[in-house]
Amino acid sequence: MKISVKSRYALKLMLALAMQEGANLSVKSVAESQGISEKYLEQIIPILVRDGMVRSVRGAKGGYHLVKSAEDYTVGTILRAVEGSIAPVSCLDDEVNQCARCKACVTLDLWEQVDQAISNVVDHVTLADLVDKQRRIDARCAVRREERGNC
Repeated sequence: MKISVKSRYALKLMLALAMQEGANLSVKSVAESQGISEKYLEQIIPILVRDGMVRSVRGAKGGYHLVKSAEDYTVGTILRAVEGSIAPVSCLDDEVNQCARCKACVTLDLWEQVDQAISNVVDHVTLADLVDKQRRIDARCAVRREERGNC
């Protein structure tokens, strides 16, 4: 399974918003801080707004912010908002397998295990977990910059 660029950028966007929880961030500021095309982010934002994850605020101090706290978003919910299903094969997209061959499919069990393994990871990592990890990385880099002038 390959995570799309759109999903990776959506996760980066959500992380940027979580890092500045309570503030409204412009698409331009997120694009600059994350090294992402502003035009690309403008395609992702409506998906997250429509899914109720991000709220838009108009005006001079406007921008985007998370609707809920960072602890309330898992990586899985973000990926599914952007991708729909993240199952490794299409026959696992629906709650009930619609494939006419599923009863005789020798690889179905394998794909179900892969799907479960992926879900076990992405559904147990929250934005808050990523924020904590990013802050630890930033702190380490700050110390290294002071010591050696780089990170």
